[in-house]
Amino acid sequence: MSAARRARVHRLQLANFRSYRRADLKFGARPVLFLGPNGAGKTNLLEALSFLSPGRGLRRSTLEEVASSEGDGSWAVAAEVAGALGDVLLGTGIEPPAEGVQPLRRCRIDREPVASASAFADHLRVVWLVPEMDGLFLGPASERRRFLDRLVLAIDAEHGSRVAALERALRSRNRLLEEASPDPRWLDAVEHEVAELGVAVAAARAECVRRLKAEIEATRDPTSLFPSAEIGLDGWMEAALSNEPAIEIEDRYRAILREARPRDRAAGRTLEGPHLSDLLVLHAGKGIAAARASTGERKALLVGLVLSHARLVTTMHGLAPVVLLDDVSAFLDLERRAALFESLKLLGAQVFMTGVDPEAFAALAERAERFQVTPAGVDPLA
Repeated sequence: MSAARRARVHRLQLANFRSYRRADLKFGARPVLFLGPNGAGKTNLLEALSFLSPGRGLRRSTLEEVASSEGDGSWAVAAEVAGALGDVLLGTGIEPPAEGVQPLRRCRIDREPVASASAFADHLRVVWLVPEMDGLFLGPASERRRFLDRLVLAIDAEHGSRVAALERALRSRNRLLEEASPDPRWLDAVEHEVAELGVAVAAARAECVRRLKAEIEATRDPTSLFPSAEIGLDGWMEAALSNEPAIEIEDRYRAILREARPRDRAAGRTLEGPHLSDLLVLHAGKGIAAARASTGERKALLVGLVLSHARLVTTMHGLAPVVLLDDVSAFLDLERRAALFESLKLLGAQVFMTGVDPEAFAALAERAERFQVTPAGVDPLA
C-alpha cells in the first residue's frame, strides 16, 4: 500500500470563503497539520478542501452559508492538484447571488467549465472524518444512510445525483398523494421514476458495502487498535439485489408503491423504499452492535471503517485519496492517535488534520508540515 500513487493538493486558494476573505497556502509532501484555538478557522480550511469533491462538503452547508459574511455573497475555492491525470487546476464557487435566484455552484477544470463537481473525481477523491460523526452508531438511521452515501460517492461520483433525484421524485409523489383526486397517470409516471432511481441507489449502496466488507476481511488484523467491523444493509431491496435482476425488483417496487397509496397518503410520506434503509455495523471481535460498544470502541470502529474505506478507494482507483481529519484528538487517545498516523503513512495518502494542542500530534514528530491558524490568518510554522 505504501507504493500507491496519491493525489496531492499543492496549493489552496480561497476567496470570501467562511472566515477567509483571502488565503493562499502551499503544501509539500508531508502530512499537513493546522493548529490553533477553537473558532480560529481550522475546520474552514478542511471544508474548502472537501469542496474538491461532489456533494455539499463536510459540513453539508448550503452554498450561501459558505460565503464570507463580509463579502458580496460570492465565494471561490481553487486548488493546484497532482491527480490521476497529472497536474490540474480545480476551481469551484458561486457568483454574487441575485435577489430571488437560487445560487448555482460553478465548477472548472483548468479554467474550463464542467457540468458539476463530479468531474473532479477524475482527478482526485476526498474522504474525511469529523467530530459530528461521533454519534453515528447511536443516532437515527438517516445519519448512517448519509454516512454510507458519502462512502459510495467517493467511489461512484454520480451517486449523489441519483440520491438527490430519488429524493425529488419521492417529494413529487408525496405532493400528488396530498391531492384529493390525483391523476393516476401522473402517479404511475412518478412511481416509475421512484422505482428506477430507488433500485439504482440501493444497488450502488449494496455494491459499496460488498466491496468494503471484502476490504475489511482482507486486511483484518487482530492486533490492531481499531477493531474490525461487520457491516451490512437493513433493507429488502438491497437484500433482493443479491440474487434477483434489477428490472424485476423495479417492477415489484412499483407494485408496492401502487398498493400503498392509501397508507402513504394517510402517513404523508412514502413508507417503503431505500430511503429508509439502514447501515448495520457490528463490533466483529465482540459480536455486538456498534451501538452497544463503549464510547472508545465506537470511535475506534468508526476510524477503522474510514481507514478501510480509504484503502478501498485506493484499490479501486489506483490512487490514494486526500484524507481530511478534523479535530482527530477528540476521537482518540494517545496510543490510538499514534496507530492512526502509522496507518495513514502505510496508506500513502495526503492527510490534512486540525488540532488545538500540538502535543496531541507528538507522534508525528517532524513528519508533519505545521500551520498556525488564528483569526488573523494562516502562517507556516518552522
